[in-house]
Amino acid sequence: MRSPIHPEAFPFTVIFAFGSYIFNYLGKSFPFLGRLFKSIGYMFSILALFTLYFFRDPERVIPQDENAIVSPADGTVLKIDDVPNAPFFNGPAKRVAIFLSIFNVHINRSPINGKIVYRNYNPGKFFPANLDKASEDNEQNSIGITDGDFKVLVRQIAGIIARRIICWNNPGDALEKGERFGLIRFGSRTELYMPPGTTIEVKPGQKVQGGSTVIARRKK
Repeated sequence: MRSPIHPEAFPFTVIFAFGSYIFNYLGKSFPFLGRLFKSIGYMFSILALFTLYFFRDPERVIPQDENAIVSPADGTVLKIDDVPNAPFFNGPAKRVAIFLSIFNVHINRSPINGKIVYRNYNPGKFFPANLDKASEDNEQNSIGITDGDFKVLVRQIAGIIARRIICWNNPGDALEKGERFGLIRFGSRTELYMPPGTTIEVKPGQKVQGGSTVIARRKK
């Protein structure tokens, strides 16, 4: 049975829990500073609980319609536009940008069944992920997935708080629709690029769930 909390949470949780224990112990050992130490201990306890919340990894119902392209992330649709020269496509593509706040699930999932045939990592800056320039200037990792007839690009983009992008898969790996392939720590942006003829099923401001919300549909 899969854990509802991703293992990435546990090192942080242990550190925060240990900090809580130490400061609560100091609060009891030094009464004249007890209130201060206990307050710090409570803060560490809150951080430990929030870390478990942030790294939650729920199961999702994956649409079985072969034409459905599912969201690669939880969050809010920031914008939908046409990109004249998209990476991996080497030409035009439709783009759906999704903003992930610190309260969203941060697991990234594959939008389609297919094989990873492209991966590119770019170090960069850490502008707020809801700004357009984050798409070009921020640290990011992109993977291109194809089933032979259709392809998509998923771009993981770090935000102002995020400081690590994680991707567990590499070119040659096969992914099922909705399968987990990575995560971004603490606030970020995920972009999905699709062929120009794809029919978009979402709109800006809409809340989406990774693996279950249908972002678009491919031509039959």
